[in-house]
Amino acid sequence: MYSLKEYWLGVFSNETEQPEWWQRKLALWEREKASIVKVSGRGELFRKFRFDDKTLQEYLLHISFLIKQKEHYHLEEQLISYRVELKNGKIIKHEEIPREQPARENPNLLLEDSGGVRQDFVYDRREAVRYAERWWNSHNPDFRVFEDDCTNYISQCLLAGGAPMRGAPVRERGWWYTGNSWSFSWAVAHSLRWYLSGSTSGLKGKELQSPEELLLGDVICYDFEGDGRWDHNTIVVNKDANGMPLVNAHTNNSRNRYWTYEDSAAWTPNIQYKFFRIGE
Repeated sequence: MYSLKEYWLGVFSNETEQPEWWQRKLALWEREKASIVKVSGRGELFRKFRFDDKTLQEYLLHISFLIKQKEHYHLEEQLISYRVELKNGKIIKHEEIPREQPARENPNLLLEDSGGVRQDFVYDRREAVRYAERWWNSHNPDFRVFEDDCTNYISQCLLAGGAPMRGAPVRERGWWYTGNSWSFSWAVAHSLRWYLSGSTSGLKGKELQSPEELLLGDVICYDFEGDGRWDHNTIVVNKDANGMPLVNAHTNNSRNRYWTYEDSAAWTPNIQYKFFRIGE
């Protein structure tokens, strides 16, 4: 039987037809004058069906990439869900299960000041990044897990960095989490993007023009389709040898991923980005 291990060994040794995301990842690192010098991974089966002479399996692939750029090395990690259909032990269909897809919930926010009370705070970037590294591939039991967990994860990182909550219990107002309820801006990518640019106290974001300006602990927002609906958020946790951001995220859990997300199944040529400096 042609095993999944053999399939992936073939992909990474250029002996098997390469998935589009892998082609784009190779291209982006070639553009950045870097190379992937080592790939390692493991798979975890989480669902299996049998019917007639076919078997359908769904598994989670955890891949690590050791990337060399100039004299600098960094390790990128990524989790990707796959579905494979086998017939008589042979792979007849193999596809990624899309998770980084455009969100459909775009609630309206009530952007207002804090009643004349300033909520200035000193953003602890080190703590925000430390939290992002601690929980990039797991879930803090103190918080609810969302199906699309990217913004919930980013909000937790910002909270760990000292960002003050306000606005409860109105979900359309402020940025907050109480366990049983939460603001839209806490958990919805589109809402957090507009909250960061519209807030005038407490947690707020200063829009920057280029990714090079971002510091560790800053946030990037993504509009994959370029249609004005913001779909995803990441937090900057590292820089590559050229000073470009490397990010962590949830939904498809990722660590030290190149900021452009060109290797994502949700990426399109129309993608738009917003770069936010936190704490200013």
